[in-house]
Amino acid sequence: MTGTRRAVLTGAVARLREAGVASPEHDAAELLAHVLGTSRSQLPLVDEVPSEALTAYDALIARRAEREPLQHLTGTAYFRHVELAVGPGVFVPRPETELLAGWAIEQAAVVTGRAPVVVDLCTGSGAVAKAIADEVPGAVVHAVELDEPAHQWAERNLSDTAVDLRLGDMATAFDDLLGTVDVLTCNPPYIPLDAWESVAAEARDHDPHLALFSGADGLDAIRVLERRAALLLRSGGVIGFEHADAQGEAAPAVFTATGRWTDVRDHPDLAGRARFTTARLAR
Repeated sequence: MTGTRRAVLTGAVARLREAGVASPEHDAAELLAHVLGTSRSQLPLVDEVPSEALTAYDALIARRAEREPLQHLTGTAYFRHVELAVGPGVFVPRPETELLAGWAIEQAAVVTGRAPVVVDLCTGSGAVAKAIADEVPGAVVHAVELDEPAHQWAERNLSDTAVDLRLGDMATAFDDLLGTVDVLTCNPPYIPLDAWESVAAEARDHDPHLALFSGADGLDAIRVLERRAALLLRSGGVIGFEHADAQGEAAPAVFTATGRWTDVRDHPDLAGRARFTTARLAR
């Protein structure tokens, strides 16, 4: 049994929309391209979907309708200019985090006279670390991840880079780098424990909870981050970290309250939502 591309996609989109998937057209097309071994842009060249591909596609659409992340189904996530392997056990990098990575790349690029030293805490899949290594090839990049399954994904993604990847806790990582880091990045857990029901099913049911939840107000990990960053950064070094859109005031306040930081600023994502904070260690 075969089906026309148009009919197959129309049926898949309807199933995904009914299941509450946020981007049914995009996801239906991506999955069809995946099973056909082509790209979404090349799908218009396909007239008929062969029976074997149709069976595989139907199975993937059923899993996506159950809100399994698209990237788990394809095994791939794209982040800035790099490709990442992802799947169960690792946080799927979000497009909005590309803005944080872009800021870090700009900051590393302006270090002169020596190789910039960059640290990525809570590296997860290694997305930010890999993007920095890719776009600032002269940088010395270090990354750490606490969760062992996620660390294994990061190992896979960073195996073709010179990134120094370690397994460990951001609260104690990199004692050998104290006072030497130019740029520090982190996408920490920041969801309050009582916000469980508000989290999208793709994240709540499939991303590691260690990467999502952080105490009653969602700021526990950010408080730890502030203390560790103050030790790792050199005088005048900078930090950038992601937070929830509802923490546009609370997250920067963690840093301003200690008196250790200058230039504490919050930044919006492309939708205008508060997304990440940057700060400079006072000289």
